[in-house]
Amino acid sequence: MVERVIAACDGAAKGNPGPAGWAYVVADATGAPQRWQAGALGHSTNNVGELTALRQLLAATDPGVPLEVRLDSTYTRDSVTKWLKGWKRNGWKTAAGKPVANQELIQAIDALLEGRDVTFVYVPAHQVDGDPLNAIADKAASDAARTQQDASGTAADLPVPDPAAASKAPKARTTRPAASGSTGATGSTGAAKRSGGSRTLNARFPGTCPCSRGYAKGDKITKVGSSWGHPECAAAHA
Repeated sequence: MVERVIAACDGAAKGNPGPAGWAYVVADATGAPQRWQAGALGHSTNNVGELTALRQLLAATDPGVPLEVRLDSTYTRDSVTKWLKGWKRNGWKTAAGKPVANQELIQAIDALLEGRDVTFVYVPAHQVDGDPLNAIADKAASDAARTQQDASGTAADLPVPDPAAASKAPKARTTRPAASGSTGATGSTGAAKRSGGSRTLNARFPGTCPCSRGYAKGDKITKVGSSWGHPECAAAHA
């Protein structure tokens, strides 16, 4: 039996419309990140970023392997799981008779989904103890939108998500069942705490502090300059 691939995708727009970007992260069957990619979109909308991220993810993964896609966009989810068949039946018109927005992107996604085993799982965004893959994709998309530069990498250089709102995310819900099942979040940051006036949290993944020393998954980290690192290094970069 072929193991499924777990992935997350996200889009961002600074202003909506504004400088926009997209990103995805691909993990193995256990949810451990393996590779990621992000791209700039110039001046566009958040919805275009979200749809582009899904299209790029589908194009970058093996169509013969079951795929679980985690995403925080209800627009993208509903476009694929609820509205697509009706739009096609109506000649790519909405129920109000208007042309479907972002039609070319959605048609490309539809073609990439043909004959594939894909499960869509909705995960809330920007949550402490939320889905770690979603957090990585969100950070990468936001960085691509802000810098307007493409980027990619492996598990060794994952984007480090910013701290999220201090509320616990509910478990992920599958919104379009397929042959493979769905899973909940694969990791957590733990509750954010304040120590000596600086907010600290548990690292989701290993990383490197601006002091050039590394930290391990689960270690306490805090904002050090514009990056993340050891709490004791924060004062030196204040």
